[in-house]
Amino acid sequence: MMVSKDPVFSDLSADDINSEPTEIESMCMNCHDNGVTKLLLTMIPHYKEIILMSFNCEHCGFSNNEIQSGGVIQEKGLKLTVTISSERDLSRQLVKSDYATVTIPELELEIPPKGQKGEITTVEGVLERTIAGLEQDQPVRRHMDPDGAKQIDDYVVKMRETLLLAKPFTVLLDDPSGNSFIENPNAPGPDTGRTSEQYERTTEQDHKLGMYTQEELRTEDDPVLAKVPEDSALTEEKLKEEILTFPTNCHSCNAPAETNMKMTNIPYFKEVVIMATVCDMCGIKTNEVKAGGGIEPMGKKITLKVTDPTDMSRDVLKSETCSIAIPELEFEMGGQALGGRFTTLEGLLNNVLDSVEQNSVWGGDGVAPDINERMTKFKQKFHECIAAAVNFTVVLDDPAGNSYMQNVYAPEEDPELSIEIYERSFDQNDDLGLNDMKVEGYEEG
Repeated sequence: MMVSKDPVFSDLSADDINSEPTEIESMCMNCHDNGVTKLLLTMIPHYKEIILMSFNCEHCGFSNNEIQSGGVIQEKGLKLTVTISSERDLSRQLVKSDYATVTIPELELEIPPKGQKGEITTVEGVLERTIAGLEQDQPVRRHMDPDGAKQIDDYVVKMRETLLLAKPFTVLLDDPSGNSFIENPNAPGPDTGRTSEQYERTTEQDHKLGMYTQEELRTEDDPVLAKVPEDSALTEEKLKEEILTFPTNCHSCNAPAETNMKMTNIPYFKEVVIMATVCDMCGIKTNEVKAGGGIEPMGKKITLKVTDPTDMSRDVLKSETCSIAIPELEFEMGGQALGGRFTTLEGLLNNVLDSVEQNSVWGGDGVAPDINERMTKFKQKFHECIAAAVNFTVVLDDPAGNSYMQNVYAPEEDPELSIEIYERSFDQNDDLGLNDMKVEGYEEG
C-alpha cells in the first residue's frame, strides 16, 4: 500500500512546506465580479489544524483574509475555571475556539462564541482585546450618546483595575466543541488554580456545532438511511471472530482513514475491544482499547513499585477513564489525555512521554521559560524511569474499574503490586454519567 508523504494539513513549523494553496474562482462580495480565493490547510505547532483563506479581486481591489478551525470536534464539551491571582496567571496561554464562551463573574463580563473569533492568546490578551473593542467607537459615542459613553468609560476603568490584581478574579471558559484550553503554569505538576470538567452536550449544542443524529436527518424517501434488516445483525459468536471496519479521521492529519476493531479476552481480567487505525496519507499508526464489559460496581487503584528492569515488560491495560500518576516526579495525567491503551508498562510510559513532548502546554516553542526549564529536567527524569535506572512508583486510578496490570507471580500474590478496590465518590459517578442513570423500574418507562 502506497503512503503519501504530503498530509492533508501541512506542519506550519516545518522548514519546507510542500503544500501549495488551492485556488478557487469565487464571486467578489463587493463588486460581484469574479475574484480568486486561496485555501491552505495547515497546522499551528502544538495546537491543531486550521484553514487559511485569502480572497482578492483584481477588478475592484477588495481583499479579505480569514482563519477557520479544521480540528475535529471532541466527544464531550469542556468547562475550565481558573483563578487569576498573579502576574504569571495573567500570562497563562489561552486557546479559545469559535464556539467557546468566556465569562468573568467579578466584571459581569461574558464574551459569547461569536463575540471574539477563535484565537491563541493569554488571559490578559482577552481582556485587552475587550477593552480595545469597547473603546473603538467611543469618540463617536461621546458625541451621540454621552451617558452611554460614560458608562463604558467607567467599565473600562474597572477592567483596568482588575488587571492590576488588587484582588483575584475568575475566568470561566465553556466550550461545547472541547477544543479550548488554559495553560497550567505549574506543569508538569498539578494546577491548584484550575478546575476542569467534561460534560455531555445538549441536543441544541450539537446542532450549533452542525452535528445531527441519523434519526434527525432521516426522511421517508431516503433509501441510504433506511433501517438495517434485523437478520443482518452479528451474533455474539461472530462478533468475537470478526474484524470490523468503520470509517474515521486520522487524529494527526485529519485525513479520511479506516479503523479496525476486534473483541479479545485478557487472561485473569475481562473482554476488551481493541481498535487500530493506520492513515494512508501520513502513515501514522494508533491503537486504542475499550473495556467490553461496562462499568464495574467499584473503582480500582493499582499501585506498582518498579524495582527491576523486568517490570517494564508487564502487560498493562489502561482504560480511557484511568489516570496515571508517578509520585516521585509529582506527575499526574488524566485518562482522557491519553485514551485507552493495551501495551507494556514501557510502552505506556513512552506513550505518556510522547503526549507530553507533542503538547505545548507541557513545554515547547512559545511557552514561558520557567516551564521550559522545568520540563527539560522533568523529561530527563522521565527517561531515567523508562530505562528503569531508578526505582519509582506507578499509580493507575480508574473510577470505572476497567484497568489492569499483569501479576507476574500469578496465581500467587505480587509483592510489588497492590490493588485497592474503593467506593466511587458522587463526583466520580457524575463524571461517568451514573448519577442520572435509571437502573430500576426502567421497564415501566
